[in-house]
Amino acid sequence: MPINMSVEILQPVVVLVGWSMVMWIWMYVTRLPAVQAAGMQLDSSRPRGEQMATLPPRVRWKADNYNHLMEQPTIFYPLVIVIALLGQGEGLNLYMAWAYVILRIVHSLFQALNNTIMVRFVLHVLSSIPLFVMIWSAFMAF
Repeated sequence: MPINMSVEILQPVVVLVGWSMVMWIWMYVTRLPAVQAAGMQLDSSRPRGEQMATLPPRVRWKADNYNHLMEQPTIFYPLVIVIALLGQGEGLNLYMAWAYVILRIVHSLFQALNNTIMVRFVLHVLSSIPLFVMIWSAFMAF
């Protein structure tokens, strides 16, 4: 099968990777001062989660979201690459990729700033819909 790659669909991947790094920076910009203010002595013999649990929730939310960006998007990244390699990276797949990225960014903002669990859940479910559409599309391209 000759490769007729659609590279435009790779743009949402770059945006989501960039957003993940924004969350990484935001996590440390809030976490390091909070650790200092709490006078915490980080101890490698104690579980990290146990130590970080003592930080204020608004600080932990950024780290929680960064971790979430390392979970489900790991399905999105290879899926988009497969779609691009199949030459199916235009039209509906492109719209679905952008929808996924936008919903993940909105999810991040809600989790980092407000953390209303029901809103986060709805955003997570909504962001999964474009993934399912793209998975089906990739499957049908074979």
